[in-house]
Amino acid sequence: MNDSRPLAGKVALVAGGTRGGGRGIAVELGAAGATVYVTGRSSTAGRSDLNRPETIEETAARVTAAGGTGIAVRADHGDPGEVRALVDRIAAEQDGRLDVLVNSVWGGDALTDWEHPLWEQELDTGLRLLRRAVETHIVTSRFALPLMVARRSGLVVEVTDGNTARYRGSFFYDIAKSTVIRLAVAQAAELKPYGVAAVAVTPGFLRSEAMLEHFGVTEANWRDAVAKDPHFAHSETPAYLGRAVAALAADPGVMAKTGRALATWGLYKEYGFTEADGTQPDFAAHWADVLEEEYGPLGDPL
Repeated sequence: MNDSRPLAGKVALVAGGTRGGGRGIAVELGAAGATVYVTGRSSTAGRSDLNRPETIEETAARVTAAGGTGIAVRADHGDPGEVRALVDRIAAEQDGRLDVLVNSVWGGDALTDWEHPLWEQELDTGLRLLRRAVETHIVTSRFALPLMVARRSGLVVEVTDGNTARYRGSFFYDIAKSTVIRLAVAQAAELKPYGVAAVAVTPGFLRSEAMLEHFGVTEANWRDAVAKDPHFAHSETPAYLGRAVAALAADPGVMAKTGRALATWGLYKEYGFTEADGTQPDFAAHWADVLEEEYGPLGDPL
């Protein structure tokens, strides 16, 4: 196997690959040689209710440009019929092969209430967040896992925020991100007899498209935002998260990590990946230096 393309011949599904961490993961899996199905609701055929400009087709094109094969498929992962059809298509086109499943569907930014406790929040909004951020992952795994089980190999990656039991600042957001970790734990237990691994992976302070817009900067001048938020100096690109996932997918010993909640700040030390500029952001180290006294430790795993 070519060391620069360790995932050549492998097939991946990145659910929620339109933007942010999902896009970074899809592109880096492609850079490692994989065929990547990129799914989501935002397409050149029309935007989702999030009304963002990024599309699955754009991500798929970046996968191909990076050296893989990107295939865009519009799908609502909250709709079991659409997910079943998606997996049936992958099975038909790839001779039943699926090596990597990435559950990165989120769509909850506009639904998160950071100002009010549970008893003052809109219940319908909070429950809609959970359906988008948790139910979609369950639906996707339900239909995709049989392909891995049949071949007795594969890796499931649940993308989350944080790898600890620390409260995440808003009730429904906290429940969603903590539950996604539990999804990895539960899938790991059921998949272990079949040689399929399942992990949760978190980035640090992610420099997503939305976060760059929030600070009024671009990736080219992102450091200008450090004046507004000094912690942003320790942020990381979606590609950094993508390289962490690609490293896991290429690790023949990944079963040793099944059931764990992992983070970019730990994985870079093991696998040696870097940002494009050669740096290795470590948000946990920054947290320990600056924020731990106020907010508690970042690194106590669930």
